[in-house]
Amino acid sequence: MSPEERARRRRRDAAARYRPDRVDTLLVSEAPPSALDRYFYFEDVATHDSLFRHVVEGVLGEKPTRDKAPYLDEFRERGWFLIHVSEDPFRDRAVLPPLLPDLLARCAELAPRRIIVVGAPLYDLVRGPMREAGLPLVDVRLPYPGSGQQRRFLEGFRGCVD
Repeated sequence: MSPEERARRRRRDAAARYRPDRVDTLLVSEAPPSALDRYFYFEDVATHDSLFRHVVEGVLGEKPTRDKAPYLDEFRERGWFLIHVSEDPFRDRAVLPPLLPDLLARCAELAPRRIIVVGAPLYDLVRGPMREAGLPLVDVRLPYPGSGQQRRFLEGFRGCVD
């Protein structure tokens, strides 16, 4: 098995552990990080965990510690779940449009009460197809919480959280 296949399996297993029985809020992001040791659902990420940290802050109102498991448990209990359009990291967003039918099917299968898209370019890509599919997309164009966009992400994200 290649390192990429092992990473994909490890990510899939980690996400499955924290998948709620019923998804209330579905977060959608482009892809997992390119670093094989980082991922939203990995409990042992020491650095560069911006999406996780800012989602915790927006949902729970606190800055998380490095002990991620209690926060991931809380997300599961509240029905929050993250999926990616692409299972694998990529360098060119051109890989995303062909993946939209699969994304729409996965979103419909999970049947969330609402869908929040993370990343303005991704939002621009999926907004029309999600609306046409009748999916409950939250109409907020959020930046990814990195590269100086953390405050803008939090301000917009907090408006999406009940």
